[in-house]
Amino acid sequence: MDRVPALEEPLKKLLGGPTAKVMAEHLDLHTVGDLLHHYPRRYEERGQLTKLAELPLDEDVTVVAQVADARVHTFNGGRGQRLEITITDGSGRLQLVFFGRGIHKPHKELLPGSRAMFAGKVSMFNRRMQLAHPTYAKLGADAAEGDDTADIDSWAGALIPIYPACKGLESWKIAKAVDAVLPSAQEAVDPLPESLREGRGFVPLPEALLKVHRPHTKADIEDARQRLKWDEAFVLQVALARRRHADGQLPAVARRPAPGGLLDAFDAKLPFTLTEGQEKVSAEIFDDLATEHPMHRLLQGEVGSGKTMVALRAMLAVVDSGGQAAMLAPTEVLAQQHHRSITEMMGELAEGGLLGGSEQGTKVVLLTGSMGMPARRQALLDLVTGEAGLVIGTHALIEDKVQFHDLGLVVVDEQHRFGVEQRDALRGKGKQPPHLLVMTATPIPRTVAMTVFGDLETSVLDQLPAGRSPIASHVVPAQDKPHFLARAWERVREEVDKGHQAYVVCPRIGDGEEEAKTAKGKKKAEEAETADKRPPLAVIETAGQLAKGPLQGLRVEILHGRMQPDDKDAVMRRFGAGEVDVLVATTVIEVGVNVPNATAMVIMDADRFGVSQLHQLRGRVGRGSAPGLCLLVTDMPEASPARARLNAVAGTLDGFELSRIDLEQRREGDVLGQAQSGVRSSLRMLTVIDDEEVIAAAREEAVTVVAADPELDRLPGLRTALDALLDKDREQYLDKG
Repeated sequence: MDRVPALEEPLKKLLGGPTAKVMAEHLDLHTVGDLLHHYPRRYEERGQLTKLAELPLDEDVTVVAQVADARVHTFNGGRGQRLEITITDGSGRLQLVFFGRGIHKPHKELLPGSRAMFAGKVSMFNRRMQLAHPTYAKLGADAAEGDDTADIDSWAGALIPIYPACKGLESWKIAKAVDAVLPSAQEAVDPLPESLREGRGFVPLPEALLKVHRPHTKADIEDARQRLKWDEAFVLQVALARRRHADGQLPAVARRPAPGGLLDAFDAKLPFTLTEGQEKVSAEIFDDLATEHPMHRLLQGEVGSGKTMVALRAMLAVVDSGGQAAMLAPTEVLAQQHHRSITEMMGELAEGGLLGGSEQGTKVVLLTGSMGMPARRQALLDLVTGEAGLVIGTHALIEDKVQFHDLGLVVVDEQHRFGVEQRDALRGKGKQPPHLLVMTATPIPRTVAMTVFGDLETSVLDQLPAGRSPIASHVVPAQDKPHFLARAWERVREEVDKGHQAYVVCPRIGDGEEEAKTAKGKKKAEEAETADKRPPLAVIETAGQLAKGPLQGLRVEILHGRMQPDDKDAVMRRFGAGEVDVLVATTVIEVGVNVPNATAMVIMDADRFGVSQLHQLRGRVGRGSAPGLCLLVTDMPEASPARARLNAVAGTLDGFELSRIDLEQRREGDVLGQAQSGVRSSLRMLTVIDDEEVIAAAREEAVTVVAADPELDRLPGLRTALDALLDKDREQYLDKG
């Protein structure tokens, strides 16, 4: 809940141009309402000093501490001067350094025994942490008369709020700005229906804003947090409930499979039986397809749990009923892979209308952006005439010139790569809204599913099909134990000797075009990198080194996203046919690639990938009857957070557990904010993983409210909050995942 119209006053008017500019550029705060919703990150108790022992490196911090000693040193033969001040809080000590002319004011003001708030970026020099040229504000009796920071103590009260800050705008400056706008909090329009607010015993919104910024007690903070968390959860859930409600009002053609038709013929030729989970989820989907409102279902499942099979059966049911089904894949490699595996599974049923094809069969076409004109023209013709019942494609399916005879079902693979806009563009190609099935191979904790995909019903596949083998995962600390890396390549050779194949994954391509692109940002990156961190390993160099070195004599090939589509497809075909022993690739193999004979995977610089991505990649091995092996190679030291992440991945094959760990380690904003949708997160107070109960309760209340008053005519405050959440920038706020 970002803005309330009564609080739309631009900050420039109240705070002046320079401060407003820094707030807009660095903190994305533009109005009084924005600033009121910029909550303190934590609170310091006056007199209780921050733990200097726990300062994070390379982060902007605000500390409250006491000056222990101050010394001026000269260098360059007396021409240069450096002031070193040691501050302490009882838990640890920290050095402050000032140079040149900048030493005079702090030398005069920061006397031993004085207390102040210090803000700056923590750096390391001579193995000691320090703040170079920090800004500071003296506290209490030490603050000089008439000093513009002297009133810090008065706003601090018993609890000093510490705000998320940035360079040029320290926490206490933000606090002073909040003081200037705090009276406007009285005008905040309350989004919660009165009955809900009173029923749950929440304080009114103006009071919550006052208490979060200027608490007198810890109970004030708790009151405010509970209330503001609820606002965020509830407004978001109302938005999702309204979307679900509106979708539920749309008409759709009921699609029921014909007895003795295509689906029955397909099931009859399956060489295996479906798992219980596949049967159960299929039943849910078939029930939805049989209704006269569009299905909106999220199908999530473990890597390799057989989602494609479930989706294909739903597509065949729609073709049985006279409609067409489209599957949208995020990459050409994946679209080609799906097309190949679906036509192989269907056999003669995929050759409808062709000589030797089955009478019950249909045509299965592929449509991607890089196809040649003749093939593309034929595919478009097959779609518009209805000759092709199934189409698998990339974004090319969304283009205006693509028309369907009767589109009945859209399957979107890997939802997190597609936005709502793209989903809707494809759905708009049906005469009536088609049914929608969204698949994701990244298992999502229940709360995240409720928050991010709240407009979809959810089905979960958590059972692996029979015949799938376990995958052993190990961390290979290449820096600490180089012989472990040598052993990793021996293991790859052993797998190949047994007649199997292996993947080696690198974070970078390493071709000239990529190098030119990154050259611009290289200097910045070098400054940001710590001195000992090398550039990430690249496919092209690694493949060459392996072919000449530890994997000499094996058939090593490469695959990456910048290769020509035909070349990519040819490599995948050769690998699938067993003509390649080791495929060195980027993450283009992350999803959907299915080569049961590939049993080993070595992920280089594994610390540079996210937890979910590593789990996805690992899912490419162990797809046949032989056990899988995944080796996570890293240079990171044992005690580092990166190693803890890799140990978590090696320690469990449960994707739901890993996605939870992933979420706890990433910033909350990455889940619902910039990383997914390009707009700032609407969540300031709510944490998706910890606030499961709040989200579940808010969802129930939202459904009740929307069912009783879909247009929110009787709840103008809620309507206002919703408009603020869904402003122009946020039209695609559901574009997440």
